Amino acid sequence: MSHDPLRDRLAMLSRAELAGLVAVVALLFGGAGLWYVRSLPKPIVVAAEPTPPAAGSAEAAASPTPSPSPVLVDVAGWVRHPGVYELPSGARVIDAIEAAGGPRRGAALEPLNLAAPLVDGTQILVPKRGQAPPTGTASTGAGAPGGLINVNTASAAELEALPGIGEVLAQRIVDHRTEHGPFASVEDLLDVSGIGEAILADIRDLITV
Repeated sequence: MSHDPLRDRLAMLSRAELAGLVAVVALLFGGAGLWYVRSLPKPIVVAAEPTPPAAGSAEAAASPTPSPSPVLVDVAGWVRHPGVYELPSGARVIDAIEAAGGPRRGAALEPLNLAAPLVDGTQILVPKRGQAPPTGTASTGAGAPGGLINVNTASAAELEALPGIGEVLAQRIVDHRTEHGPFASVEDLLDVSGIGEAILADIRDLITV
């Protein structure tokens, strides 16, 4: 019969020695398992970067667009409630007349350019039918004694208030005086393309130089 030396050695050990041997073997296996777990590669956690705010939003928040300033105009003549009125930027002559309660019965609106944009500090004079047509708008800078429009200083918007002078002719007047200098007389307006004797006759009593 063959003998197993290891089995014979184990048989010779006491119960306490066997328990110690088992404990040592358990510790060895436990240490090997812990070493194996620690040797495994650890997952890499990548933190998500915060999304930067849009450039347009940041600029809009840093510099808000200023709201346009209102305009003050003096509405006089044949209207229900003459006076000084504050209107939003971009308002027209017709808006100012409506703010003053609208035209009275017998008012003549034909000489006025109701679609002309309002200019701060201007006067809108609504005539009574049968009276000589006044200037549609005359500012403190462009106007002259008697409410006449000075064609050498009036803006294009102010010139548009004259009867027969629309946006195109008003700009031509401004361009002509810029290129050739101030008008020496009212008759010099005939040098502006598009202005003839008929138009000049309609505005002669409303303008000055």
